[in-house]
Amino acid sequence: MAPRRPDKKSKKRDQGGISRAAAGSSKPVSPQVLVKAAEFQLQAGNVQDAAALAEKALEQSSAGSDDELSALNLLGQINLEAGDFDAARRFFVRAVALDEDGAKDESIGGGPEKFLCLAQLSEEGGKDSVTWFEKGAAALKAQIQGLEDTRRRTDEQDVLLDELKKKLAMTLCSVAEVYMTDLSWEEDAEQRCENLVTEATMVAPDFAETWQTLANVRISQERFDDAKAALTRSLELWKDLPPEDPSVPDFPSRVALARLLMEVEMEQEAIEVLERLVSEDDQSVEVWYLGGWGLYVMGEKQKASEAKEEDWKASWISGRVWLNQCQHLYKLQDYEDDRLGDHAKELLGLIAKELGEAPAEEGEDDEWEDDDGDSDEEMKD
Repeated sequence: MAPRRPDKKSKKRDQGGISRAAAGSSKPVSPQVLVKAAEFQLQAGNVQDAAALAEKALEQSSAGSDDELSALNLLGQINLEAGDFDAARRFFVRAVALDEDGAKDESIGGGPEKFLCLAQLSEEGGKDSVTWFEKGAAALKAQIQGLEDTRRRTDEQDVLLDELKKKLAMTLCSVAEVYMTDLSWEEDAEQRCENLVTEATMVAPDFAETWQTLANVRISQERFDDAKAALTRSLELWKDLPPEDPSVPDFPSRVALARLLMEVEMEQEAIEVLERLVSEDDQSVEVWYLGGWGLYVMGEKQKASEAKEEDWKASWISGRVWLNQCQHLYKLQDYEDDRLGDHAKELLGLIAKELGEAPAEEGEDDEWEDDDGDSDEEMKD
């Protein structure tokens, strides 16, 4: 688990420990103090200082001790933060040797987190990733069982139990995704996916991502009505919540959700998700592209159903605005997805054949916010 931000009461004490450690005081500094200092520096964004302190803690730790485990786990996290995945993998593997089943307390580097990191860092992927995910799931289940066996749980323990169940559900969904991709050729891949997503929805029925993964499985099975039902359930869990609510899925998960919604022809719902994403971050090329594509498809359906001309034209005009903004950001950011860029151009060309070229005030780049601008022109669908 990532190091926790120090509370205000302990801040001064932590800073004192950091100062002594960083200054290389002649007084001996225990590995525990060095680890705490490293955690503080990591939270402050000082990755190099954190690494130096954690290395010093490791040097001063006894072989096979809890201090060594704590330092190794933290060094794995630090290198993960620094983008040195090979080093992170090496430190986590060493930590696993000291806590093979994740039974030790997380405060000293125990628990499931190192297994889950190794699953994602696996160079082999496939079965190797699944093995690490399963180790992480087993450790999570043990933690959950321990809390469920507690007769009188505190409010804090109830919150922790809920968090652990969500993490377990996410882990199960991650394994299902491996069986849908790297291991899709396995004879029992479909049945494993089914078992995993079923367990995930039972473990954390109020966790939106589980229903999203279930929908992905149903799409792969061409059970589109079931996929729509699962996506609707996923949306209902968070769509009316404020952005800061922890039940709202993260940005990438909602982008993936929008793609799934479009895949099962729920374009209106997809547009609602994308509009919310744009209100939170208006610099995502993919979000503007998906919104433009979704509005184009909506207009196409309206036209085919002989809806009023102004209806499908309004959808395409809005789609053109989204796609033009997509192209603007695509160039500005030197975006590397050529297929996305080509498809956006293709859609704009199809719209132009029906509606003509966009008016200058609608599509010129100078209407959009630059990097140092203050505000965007309001986007209206």
